[in-house]
Amino acid sequence: MAASVRSAAVGRIAVLLFLLLAPAGRSLATDDISTSGADPQISIHEGFVDERTCASCHADQAAAFSKSHHAKAMALADDETVRGDFKNTRFDHDGVVTTFTRRDGRFFVDTEGADGGQAEFEVKYTFAYEPLQQYLVDIGGGRLQALDIAWDTARRQWFWLGNGTVAKPGSTYHWTGPFYRWNRTCIDCHSTDPQARFQPQTNEYKSTYVATSIGCQSCHGPGAKHVASAQSGSVSSSVKPDTGLPKVDAGICFACHARRTKLLDGYQPGKPFLDYFSPALLRQDLYFPDGQILDEVFEYGSFQQSKMARAGVTCLDCHRPHDAGLKAEGNALCTQCHAETKPERFVNQDPSGLFDTPAHTHHQAGSTGAQCANCHMPERTYMKVDPRRDHSFVIPRPERSATLGTPNACTTCHVGRTDDWAAETMDGWYGTQWRKRPSIAHAFAGAANGDQAAVEALRALVSDQSQAGIVRGSAIAALSGISGVDVATDIRTAATDADPLIRLGAAEAAGNIAPEQRLEAIGPLLGDATRAVRVAAANALASTPPHLFGNQQGNFEAAVADLRAYVETNADVAETQSNYGVFLFARQRTAEAEAAFRRAISLDPTLEAMSINLAEFYRATGRNDQSEQTYAEAIGMAPERADLRYGHALSLVRKQALTEAITELQEAVRLDPQNSRYKTTFAVALDSAGRTEEALDKLDGWAAGGDADIIGLALQYNLKLRHLPEALEYAEDLARLRPQDQQISGLIGQLKQAINGK
Repeated sequence: MAASVRSAAVGRIAVLLFLLLAPAGRSLATDDISTSGADPQISIHEGFVDERTCASCHADQAAAFSKSHHAKAMALADDETVRGDFKNTRFDHDGVVTTFTRRDGRFFVDTEGADGGQAEFEVKYTFAYEPLQQYLVDIGGGRLQALDIAWDTARRQWFWLGNGTVAKPGSTYHWTGPFYRWNRTCIDCHSTDPQARFQPQTNEYKSTYVATSIGCQSCHGPGAKHVASAQSGSVSSSVKPDTGLPKVDAGICFACHARRTKLLDGYQPGKPFLDYFSPALLRQDLYFPDGQILDEVFEYGSFQQSKMARAGVTCLDCHRPHDAGLKAEGNALCTQCHAETKPERFVNQDPSGLFDTPAHTHHQAGSTGAQCANCHMPERTYMKVDPRRDHSFVIPRPERSATLGTPNACTTCHVGRTDDWAAETMDGWYGTQWRKRPSIAHAFAGAANGDQAAVEALRALVSDQSQAGIVRGSAIAALSGISGVDVATDIRTAATDADPLIRLGAAEAAGNIAPEQRLEAIGPLLGDATRAVRVAAANALASTPPHLFGNQQGNFEAAVADLRAYVETNADVAETQSNYGVFLFARQRTAEAEAAFRRAISLDPTLEAMSINLAEFYRATGRNDQSEQTYAEAIGMAPERADLRYGHALSLVRKQALTEAITELQEAVRLDPQNSRYKTTFAVALDSAGRTEEALDKLDGWAAGGDADIIGLALQYNLKLRHLPEALEYAEDLARLRPQDQQISGLIGQLKQAINGK
């Protein structure tokens, strides 16, 4: 997600206590009627009202909300809202010079544009409030781009949000590219009822929203019916009226505070979260093996793992609804429930006990180490200055940090101390039994490494009813990723679980088993009650021949309709369009698939994976010339991408242009010297060109890395050239890597005999 999405929600709301309601008979729900506000993107969508109307009756709530970061999620750039230094301030990073200036009450940025030249852009909006503030620039075509230079509100200085080197102008991750596009990446969570309104024919936007920032209707839903009820005089002090508003639940929080894929526009409070979003499971690139936050995943995925979520605790148990502050300070927040007496609300759980004491914390009362959140909700910093707390409420496990790389609160706080020190200290407090406490860490760490020993541990997690649904769903997905394991039966069982997150995991896992097994394993999920599950099932069953669906054909077509709606909802996302091309190709709809691949490239020409998918589509359909040409065009835009060089080399091999292919393979190896597949393919190509000695020379230099494939190929070529002593050395190296391989043992014996026979 774009850096701008990750910022804390902020913005500005005017509180007008005596705003007159619209006269009776006039509609407050007319679509696309602009308000008189200065923001040209404001439009009162159907069912909504001007946000200022809410404050006229709900003054206390509006006043509280106006102090929140949510209320400051986005604002027109003016003297009141802009926090950065625009007094002709210069910022230089990696050779790119940016100057921030202010003229006539307007704010400007002079920096590198999409064409690589220096240009001046006007800041139209602020984005976020603290601990950082970003700025949105209009670059034409309705596109608002978030600058990748932000203002640190605590240190009061500019800083660059990226990592490594600055992206090339106009590319995906340059500030002018799709990654930083507000309309595509940020729009959902910083305004009231934002609508991107992407125009596929022109690749432009006509985006609108009801209010510039987050407002009352962001959480309470469209207010027109509510206002009409108030105007009709039906509100009575003795009879509680129908408010015309849905009940606010945790789903409205998770709609933004989750790492998720949007399936459909129009989410509102009271609607099922999983019908509008598909949340990311506990993938190794997003979470540590023990479930702690790694990449920026927000709160949903971690909170779903917690005992608190399973006990029925929600966001509003800890956070005040309008200003979003905590309901109590320090440990008093936790002791609302974790008190000496069990709260009545918990029927099946007992959170009672004495916790806010040195006997439990083993730290002096009132100290940093005695704070519940510091041990059980450790922080991780995102966007370089924004610390976020983990919401899985973990128990520190320092003994696992050294072996699995998982963080722990002990050594995070006690800087300079070792994980062993922390673990031994805990032994002194609790004995050693705490080390045996069950954890998901080894199972997921093993899955990430393809470890066969993790199989049974993951199976145990899937069947463990005491585990959270997101853990069990993630476990079945991880299990399917371990090669050589038959998981079809496991997936079929998981697909019948009552928890939709487990069914979602099963649907995603089905993509990793043989196509002929998928329908039996997850066929019933095509008619699942949850849209996220249906879409995942349709994707997994794309290659299933139509005649095999039988009486499930109708469900499949309905699920495909859900999939198409998801694709249309994300019409401006290149990755979504390209993935849809893969789906269409699996359905043998080649013309539509090609169009989808080309659409993806038009949306983001510099995203190399889009060109690779099109090139491989041409290869699979027998159009080798077009495949080679597509690779060549992509290399022209991104010559330093090893995967493009490798794919181009293979396309040249298919055209029997071996000399040119060897040149490309050499480049692939240079650009990605750790990739053994590139190296072995390069060596094979050299051998095919009659340059076996040269291939062997390359392999000799690479074999020290201990890669079995490289050593095996070096053995093969030494045998081919009758270099028997060298072949024996490689055979013995390979035997150490594959001690159970009887063929290698036999070959060693034959080589020794042949050498000694000489």
